[in-house]
Amino acid sequence: MSRILLGVSGGIAAYKALELVRLATAAGHSVRVVQTPASRRFVGEASFAALTGAPVLVSEFERDAARGAFPDQPTPKHEPLSHLELVANADVYLIAPASANTIAKLAAGIADNLLTSCALAVEAPLVIAPAMNNRMYEHPATQANLRTLRERGARIVEPGVGRLASKGEEGVGRLAEPARLLAECEAALAGGRDLDGVRVLVTAGGTREPIDSVRFIGNSSSGRMGFALAAAAQRRGAHVILVAANVALSTPAGVERHDVRTAAELEQACEERFPECDVLLMSAAVADFTPADPANGKIKKADRSSLEILLEPTADVLAGLAAQRRAGQTLVGFAAEHGPEALEHARGKLARKGLDAVVVNDISRTDIGFDVDANEVTIVTSRGGETAEQHVPRAGKAQVAEQILDSVVRLRTSG
Repeated sequence: MSRILLGVSGGIAAYKALELVRLATAAGHSVRVVQTPASRRFVGEASFAALTGAPVLVSEFERDAARGAFPDQPTPKHEPLSHLELVANADVYLIAPASANTIAKLAAGIADNLLTSCALAVEAPLVIAPAMNNRMYEHPATQANLRTLRERGARIVEPGVGRLASKGEEGVGRLAEPARLLAECEAALAGGRDLDGVRVLVTAGGTREPIDSVRFIGNSSSGRMGFALAAAAQRRGAHVILVAANVALSTPAGVERHDVRTAAELEQACEERFPECDVLLMSAAVADFTPADPANGKIKKADRSSLEILLEPTADVLAGLAAQRRAGQTLVGFAAEHGPEALEHARGKLARKGLDAVVVNDISRTDIGFDVDANEVTIVTSRGGETAEQHVPRAGKAQVAEQILDSVVRLRTSG
């Protein structure tokens, strides 16, 4: 397998790096670890050494008993410079967690410890996984540093959204899960840009159909699945156009975003961009009905004892786009179904709308789907009249997004 050099900087998320090492070594990869001095306040060298079977280094001035070799390599007879020999032997260099301070140093080219010295010397793919408080992550300086690193070719593993280290705080900044970090390393090793040059149109969130100037009919979609797809496609080299319906999440780096509110606005945005796209990922929850005669102002409760709202169907955006498709386009729909007949309904949608794939999740479950970080789906695909099903077990939406894009790549390469 491959040799992974892991750099661990200071932060509570350093504990996740231990699980990453366990997963990587179980998968057959050889791992060496370098730590910043601050990271030792959270996880000690002995823990990493036990899992890797190799010495852990903190300073470029300390002696490396393995002389820069990975566990699968013989120890050199000479005593090389550790930071140069480690990166020369590494197939990929992952920094996880990468603190705001370390990211700033990497962007500025500062090499004041072994971890940052390795980053300047490495010629293998560099993968950086930020982890910090949401305010630090969203600060313009941190975002500018990440843009700089991306422009230099670093692969950035976007952090997740959820509970943070400080009690009671939530937001973006959680270190990506270890399984995803390993997948990112493996993708970097494989080249990782299997959508290079492909134009991908993604819809995300849920439309809101106005009743009056303040009230609306809507749904619980947070847009997280669509945003995870947009971020993953961008990392794979795609040019991504994201149509976001009422989503409060930060725009994934490098993604072109268009905000909409209603089903009609989403339809218009998609029709404008669909002809130029190669892949459509229709993950937005689009309202099936809209009030026929929304009030211009606010309906006053005191003015009426009851209220009747006449609903009329919205346009079937996905079916309309499918009817316009050109040769070479790949269309993926999403189906939020309820209960044991979910797959049957998804197969019907696949055939009825002329799609290449439908991603179905069971919304009768409260631990997956709308407004949570995890999902569990079945990808139903169609090629040459034959359908196939792939079950994706419960995982973070970023990991599920990668599985969906893997299916897209297979559909496109199979003709």
